[in-house]
Amino acid sequence: MAPRAKAISLALQGGGSHGAYTWGILDALLEDGRATPGAITATSAGAMNAVALTHGWLDGGADGARASLESFWHEVSRRGAAFRPMMPGGVLLKLMPFIDAFSRLTSPYDLNPYNLDPLREILDAQIDFERLRAQTDIPLFVTATCVTTGKAHVFSGQNISTSAVLASACLPFIRQAVEIDGKPYWDGGFTGNPALWPLFYAPTPDDLLIVHINPLKRPATPKSAGDIMDRVNEITFNASLMAELRAVAFVKRLIEDDLLTAAGKAGLRDIHIHAIRADEALKDYPAASKYDTSWHFLTGLRDRGRQAAKEWLDTCHTHVGKRSSVDVRRDYLQEQE
Repeated sequence: MAPRAKAISLALQGGGSHGAYTWGILDALLEDGRATPGAITATSAGAMNAVALTHGWLDGGADGARASLESFWHEVSRRGAAFRPMMPGGVLLKLMPFIDAFSRLTSPYDLNPYNLDPLREILDAQIDFERLRAQTDIPLFVTATCVTTGKAHVFSGQNISTSAVLASACLPFIRQAVEIDGKPYWDGGFTGNPALWPLFYAPTPDDLLIVHINPLKRPATPKSAGDIMDRVNEITFNASLMAELRAVAFVKRLIEDDLLTAAGKAGLRDIHIHAIRADEALKDYPAASKYDTSWHFLTGLRDRGRQAAKEWLDTCHTHVGKRSSVDVRRDYLQEQE
């Protein structure tokens, strides 16, 4: 008899085209069937994966979700071809740091005054947001950063829309701020990559799988300007997640050491934390490669993600429903030699 599927919450990081690594992880989890999505909190590329998965799930369960994810990323690659120079991929990869640096010296309001965005066209064509707003199978939480207040804003329920997903993926040097109800929003990675707290206040599964894109650890000190900027970006876009995990570790310590009153315990949930890291799988990819949308590159990342998910299923799935498979304090917060 096949083991019964266990519902888990998913926390999906953002990271441009490196989101194809998350696609692979989700594809393998859906194919395996032992862990099913019970809720998703996501940012940027993670939000794209979240809505594509949920859209397909509503039509055909796990198989429909897998097909929807592949269709979305295939369209990203197809549309992205118009923006890729006609040159070998290796040459393009070498030029990407210069393209990235140039983008920081210009404004999207000058270079793209009409605010054209192929991602909006892809989302509008592929995702039925009206159905997503009405569904309750997989609660969605999409994080963006309010430009004027600097605070995280989580879109969910009836507020899930094309604009909300685009706001979550709005890098300010690349795209104009996305306005929703008169407020401008930038990429959610600045304040919640992804935001975990919505899962603690909603009726979601007690197991949370964090799917990383940005490596947490690097073995050496970066020396070149490009490597330094890459590491600064990684640290910056991991900072909000690390802060939330520190709070999670604090609450877990209070519960484990029995330092709370009965009333205090009643208001808290001891979530089981799991993670699929990207430290090894993506260590060789510079940050500028997050702009590469070639199909060969995306499917290569997908395959790495599938392998990472299979390893997690083999080593950690038995812990789901019982306990965490990571030690938050040891694996995330304590400095290790």
